Amino acid sequence: MSRTAISAAVDGHGWRYILGIVRTAVPVESLAAAADAAALVSATAGADADGHLWLDVRPEQLIITVQTRSVGWVTDTDLGLVRRITAALGERGLRTEPGRDSVARPVQMLEIALDAIDIAAIRPFWKAVLGYTDEPGNDGPEDPLVDPYNQGPAFWFQQMDEPRPQRNRIHFDISVSPDEAPGRIEAALAAGGRLVSDRAAPMFWILADAEGNEICVCTWEGRDEHWASVSAATSGQ
Repeated sequence: MSRTAISAAVDGHGWRYILGIVRTAVPVESLAAAADAAALVSATAGADADGHLWLDVRPEQLIITVQTRSVGWVTDTDLGLVRRITAALGERGLRTEPGRDSVARPVQMLEIALDAIDIAAIRPFWKAVLGYTDEPGNDGPEDPLVDPYNQGPAFWFQQMDEPRPQRNRIHFDISVSPDEAPGRIEAALAAGGRLVSDRAAPMFWILADAEGNEICVCTWEGRDEHWASVSAATSGQ
C-alpha cells in the first residue's frame, strides 16, 4: 500500500501517516482517564493488539500507534483498527487528532542519520552500543536500526563517497505530516535557523542552526514517486 493511500485512508479519522506507522493523540484530563482509554483501545483491537498496537499513556493524552510489526508497514488490518478504535473512542466522547491545538506538539517521529564511508563496518558497533535491532524486513549490512521497545529514535546510515571535512557527520531527521511541515519550518527559521536546501521538497527540507548543524524536516509526500523511479532505474540496469 502506498504512502499516499495510507494517508488518505486515515487523515479523515484524525490520524497521520509517518514513517511506516499511523499515529494519533487522544486528549484526556488525567492519567487515570488515559489508562481507561488505553484499556478501551486494547479491548477494541482484541487479538490484533499485540501485533499491531503501541500505547503511550500520559496524564494529558493517550498516544496511539498502529503498524503491522512483522512487516514494519501499515496494512489493511491496521486501517481496520484505525476505524474501529476511532469509533470506539468517539462513543466515549473522546476524539482522535494529530495533536495540533489540543496538545503542545503534533505527532511526529525522530530519526538519527550517520554519514559513513563503510556502513557495513560501523553498523554492528551502533547496533551493539545502542541495544538496537534490525528494522523488520530490513536486516542487511547497511539497513536501518530500531529500538525494539520503540522508545528511542530510529538510526540509519547515509552513504558517503569520500570524507567531507567541516560538515557534521550525524544529523537529525524530524518526520511530520505534510500539513505540519510549513509551520515547523517557519518557526525554525524565525528562531534563527536558515534554509540550506529545498531541492528535495516536499520529501524533505534541509535546515541548519546558526553554527551550521543540520536537520531535515521530512514528510511522506513525494516518496512513493521517488522510490518508484529508483526501482524503475534499478530494474533497467
